[in-house]
Amino acid sequence: MTTESPNAVKATETSLLILETLKDLDGAGVTEVATELDIPKSTVHNHLSTLHNAQYIIKRDGKYYVGLRFLEFGEHTRNRKRIYEAARPEIENLAEKTGELANLAVEEHGQGVYLYQSEGQRSVSTDVYAGMRSNLHCTALGKVILSAYPRERVDDILDRHGLPRRTKNTICDRDALYEELEEVSERGYAYDVEERLRGLRCVAAPITTNDQVYGAISVSGPTNRMQKERFHEEIPEMLLNAENVIELDVTFS
Repeated sequence: MTTESPNAVKATETSLLILETLKDLDGAGVTEVATELDIPKSTVHNHLSTLHNAQYIIKRDGKYYVGLRFLEFGEHTRNRKRIYEAARPEIENLAEKTGELANLAVEEHGQGVYLYQSEGQRSVSTDVYAGMRSNLHCTALGKVILSAYPRERVDDILDRHGLPRRTKNTICDRDALYEELEEVSERGYAYDVEERLRGLRCVAAPITTNDQVYGAISVSGPTNRMQKERFHEEIPEMLLNAENVIELDVTFS
């Protein structure tokens, strides 16, 4: 978690750090959280007690876990996104037609956030789930969103989040990324050639209307199936057709 405001409330920051730690550790006790964050156990205990009393976390077998209260917030937020309702049928249709994993993502605070995914009959399991955040430079979804942004906004995002390497294919040079983004902008869709996960390829298209970027849609699959005409022609064409439908729904809904 990055603090940007000089007026940030320290106690709130601590509670949020503790919540993120509980999520990252998939549950933890007071001592484990205190050690992880290097803060006093008494402070951790007070924050955990407050969060538990407010029903944001649960306690089981001496450990604290993030509670389902956050699911209510997540569903509320997702349902307020016009692109979610417009894109969901098309995402499901893409998954059915391709047999692969189809995704919908948006940008928030300079990162990609997965809003929805649908599994085809042959789709492989990945680490992606609704609500997951990812750097934009290493995914087709992220690159196609960045390609629609002005250079100043891209610079701001890269300054904040950097270009961390995920695989040997990740683009970690800023100039190289800019060149790719220009190609993506001209082509209308982006590729991820094992840049975030080894063995996984992806194609993505943006959802834009009236110069506003709403998000992006993609199809992901194992490298052995994402080859030749299927990877470079068939799936991009399906994505562009779905993109057109979603953009019309977003514009006139």
